[in-house]
Amino acid sequence: MTKKDKKKVGLISTNKTVADNRRANFDYAIEDKFEAGLVLVGTEVKSLRHGQCMLAESHVAEKDGELHLLNAHIPEYQQAGHLMQHDPRRPRKLLLKKKEVGKLMGAVTREGYTIIPIRLYFDKKGLAKLEVALAKGKKQHDKREAIKQKDWARDKQRILKENQ
Repeated sequence: MTKKDKKKVGLISTNKTVADNRRANFDYAIEDKFEAGLVLVGTEVKSLRHGQCMLAESHVAEKDGELHLLNAHIPEYQQAGHLMQHDPRRPRKLLLKKKEVGKLMGAVTREGYTIIPIRLYFDKKGLAKLEVALAKGKKQHDKREAIKQKDWARDKQRILKENQ
């Protein structure tokens, strides 16, 4: 099967975003972003190809010296048999370079940062990738300020559009 045939069948997807964590920018001040691979089973990949995933309540934590995505919900693939199914909320290992893991874990332990998932997508090769970020939690007054700035930007655009 050639690459052209695979594209027709739909086996290769290019930068298709499966899930976004839209609350991340509101709840956290994002410092640095990393791209990580995921260790998935077959039915999880098929569910992701159908665009089924929730990152809203998920987080990244260290477990046995490795980073894992916890509490991400990838629903069961309906066409698979009951013996082939995966646990929808199982911990999924992240594939990062040792230097990146060291940087992330050092920031979490020393400086009070947290690691949050931002976006789950398929890259050019068709592999599932997770964009994780090193972030600090925002205080309530910071969130209110962000809402005010967003409202002002929207009002400013509306005023400029009316004046033209």
